[in-house]
Amino acid sequence: MSESKLIGQVGLGNMGAAVASRLVRYGRVLGCDLGQEQRENAARLGVEVVAGLAGIAAAEVVVLSLPSPKASLAVAQELGQLLQPGTIVIETSTVNPGDMRDLRAVLGPHDIRLVDAAILSGVGGMSDGISTLLTGGAEADLAAVEPILKAMSGRIIRFGELGAGMAAKVINNAVAHAVFVLLAEAAALAATSGVDVAKVMELLGDPEAGLTRPLTHRMQERVARARYDGGMPTDAARKDSTLALALAQANGVPLFAIQGAHTAYDLAVTAGLGRLDYAALATLWEQWTGTSFASTDLRTALTYGQH
Repeated sequence: MSESKLIGQVGLGNMGAAVASRLVRYGRVLGCDLGQEQRENAARLGVEVVAGLAGIAAAEVVVLSLPSPKASLAVAQELGQLLQPGTIVIETSTVNPGDMRDLRAVLGPHDIRLVDAAILSGVGGMSDGISTLLTGGAEADLAAVEPILKAMSGRIIRFGELGAGMAAKVINNAVAHAVFVLLAEAAALAATSGVDVAKVMELLGDPEAGLTRPLTHRMQERVARARYDGGMPTDAARKDSTLALALAQANGVPLFAIQGAHTAYDLAVTAGLGRLDYAALATLWEQWTGTSFASTDLRTALTYGQH
């Protein structure tokens, strides 16, 4: 094994401390944070706490774990004046692809390289080394920091160029947050209909039921292949959606996600997709964005793997 690189870490809060607890297993870590409590906790983990960013100037790799894109950019602007050319910065804070480009704009002129490694887990998952890292950046840069990424987690997925890992994280979180609204609405519909909520949640988790099948069958099998013949017609799906709206109205259940989703079925039917499988709704977004979902093998893209 090659000699470990000196790591600098900026941000030692809850997630930052969890990241540091993994990195100290790899090698020497210099860390800084504005909070006294965070610095003391990191020192107990084995981090060599320094007074400020100047204290990590000798680091060969710098990990950012900060609370906002604005904080990351401010730190990057200062690091650009401090770090040696060729240093690699790993952004683990949750930001957007555009924020990654902003970081590159301030670090690139100093020949400081940049990759993103979004963390798909909570603090406990990172502490236990079972997080998933969603990465983006130049292949050579990711290869150079691979031992450090592996020290953080054994589950790493490469999504593409700089910012792609962050895009995947933001998309994943958006889906999770929207699905929770759907689940809350489903629970309310069940409870007000006299149906056991736990049993409905168990039903939804079945591979052939409402949560999984839209992903595995409609996105991964139909949309990925642009195959919309047969199946459940959009007309029928719209009819079922109308029934759900009527049930909610009868039970006095406020709807947000289900009500909003119904609009897409109205638009699809108006667009002439009524007799196609309701996976054809995806073609509306293809038209609106000028993209083709079938150009990427979603079965591979949506299946976790190790790199």
